Amino acid sequence: MEESFPMTGGDGPYSYAKNSNLQKEAAENAKALLVAAITKNLEINKQKICPISSSFRIVDFGCSTGPNTFIAVDTIIEAVSKTFHDHVPEFHVFFSDHVSNDFNILFTNLPKDRTYFAAGVPGSFHRRLFPRASLNLAYSSHALQWLSKTPAEVEDSSSPAFNKGKIFYAKAAEQVGEAYRRQHEEDMASFFNARSEELAPGGLLAILMSGREDGSSPAQSSLGPFLAPLESTLVDMANEGVISHEKLDSFNLPIFSPSPEEIRKIIQKNGCFEISRLELQPRTFRPMIITPEQCRAGFESIISKHFNDNNNNQNIVDQIFSRYSKKIEGCSPISADDKSIATGLFLSLKRKS
Repeated sequence: MEESFPMTGGDGPYSYAKNSNLQKEAAENAKALLVAAITKNLEINKQKICPISSSFRIVDFGCSTGPNTFIAVDTIIEAVSKTFHDHVPEFHVFFSDHVSNDFNILFTNLPKDRTYFAAGVPGSFHRRLFPRASLNLAYSSHALQWLSKTPAEVEDSSSPAFNKGKIFYAKAAEQVGEAYRRQHEEDMASFFNARSEELAPGGLLAILMSGREDGSSPAQSSLGPFLAPLESTLVDMANEGVISHEKLDSFNLPIFSPSPEEIRKIIQKNGCFEISRLELQPRTFRPMIITPEQCRAGFESIISKHFNDNNNNQNIVDQIFSRYSKKIEGCSPISADDKSIATGLFLSLKRKS
């Protein structure tokens, strides 16, 4: 069954809306690539054949609750407008995420001076969400590393890929990383199949997600260094009996960082897209760790769903993040020179005629 773990909604101190600066910085670093992908590859003559309407239709898959999605949309519209020159169309923007996403806070914060019509489209981007050939440009930023579900093998105690005592594939057995890679390949194939139906001929698809270098194994390069303090926190709590070892062993984060070559093979197998650009971004972020607020904004939903029960309610979640806060006090910041961590992966594709 496909799972849904939205970012923390609302506008409180632990909300994604207040704690998404890391994603914002990564998107800003890729802004020039996004603009170039649009201005160099958008074919105006083909965009006019969209059978639904004369408007230019844009979607952000995995929009979450903002404000990053609004910044990205403004960048896209500015670049498209320059490409159309004197005949700028009306813009219709779709904000898409799981049905459990906090669309209320998203639309409460819609820019009042926006130059586009807005709509929300709930549902998983691993399946069709739009009519055939109805989209002109699809975009996704730091959402596609999320899998549709955790690979079943890593939570099966009889499987060689059983990930006992860990919450991720970093520094895990080779079979664990391979199970994650297979799930990612299946999910990305579904994503590209759906977009090949929805994008009009000549339509563009731009994606920013976490990735790793070609030639590296999943266990060698991932988000593991960022997640190590959270894993250590949960292991401590299991050893102290605060949570059960069974609960820990059945908890694995459904996130994967692919290599460019892995993505390339999936696209080529699909056969509907021309690759305009596919590359890793330089590791340019400052030395850092994930703060308790950032960690909670991203993972509270999945942690709460797994570790809460009728007896402890919210208390166990508060304990986890309180301990996490103390855990990172003794952690050294992660450096951009650390080759074991994931970096940004940017790709732009054009829908073939």
